[in-house]
Amino acid sequence: MTQHRPFTFETEFDADGGVVRPSTFRPMKRSYMPAEVEALTAQARLEARQAALGEVESMKAQALNAIAQSVVSAMPMLAQVANQHREQSAALAMAAARSVSGAALDRFPLGAMQTALEALGQEIDASPRLVIRAPGLDDSGRAEIEKLCADAGFGGQVAFRGGAGPTAAFQLEWADGRAEFDPDAAFGRIAEALSSALASEAGHAEALNERMS
Repeated sequence: MTQHRPFTFETEFDADGGVVRPSTFRPMKRSYMPAEVEALTAQARLEARQAALGEVESMKAQALNAIAQSVVSAMPMLAQVANQHREQSAALAMAAARSVSGAALDRFPLGAMQTALEALGQEIDASPRLVIRAPGLDDSGRAEIEKLCADAGFGGQVAFRGGAGPTAAFQLEWADGRAEFDPDAAFGRIAEALSSALASEAGHAEALNERMS
C-alpha cells in the first residue's frame, strides 16, 4: 500500500499575518549559471584536495607508527648483533696481540725484565742482593741480565735461581719487595678486563632497549 504524508503548512503566521516560523523548504535548483558551475567545481576540487591531504596525513602517521614499532622490536636483535660483533672484534684483537707479543718476547725474551729493572731501579738500589728466577737462562743470558741490573743502577749481588713458566716469565726478589711477570697471566687479566668492559656495554644496551620499549 502507498503511504501518504498529510500536507502541512511549514510557514506559520500570526493573527496579523506576520510570519512566526518561516518554511525550511527549498526547491531544488534545476539550472546553474556558468559562474555558479565554476564556483561549485572549484569548491568540489578544494574539498577533494583537502580530503586527499587528510588521507595522506593519516597514511603517513600510520607508516611512521609502523616504522617506530619495527625499530623498537628490532632493537634487541640489533643490540645482540652489535654485542656479538664487539666480542668477536675483541677476540680477534686479543688473538692478534697475543701472536705479535709472543713473537716479540721470543725474539727479545729479556725485554720485559729490562723494563721492570728500569722501573724498579730506585727500589732495588739500596738492596744488597737481588734474586732473579727465570726459566731457561744460560751463561750469556745471565751475563746480559747482570748488565741490565748494572745499567739500572743496581750495584749489589745478583743471584739466579731456576724458574718455571713460559718464555720471558721472571720473578724478582729483593729485601723489601718482590715483582713478577707471566705473559699468560698478563693476557688472562687483560682478557678478563676486556670481558668486564664488554659486559658493561651490553648492560647499557639492555637498559637502552628497556627505555625505548
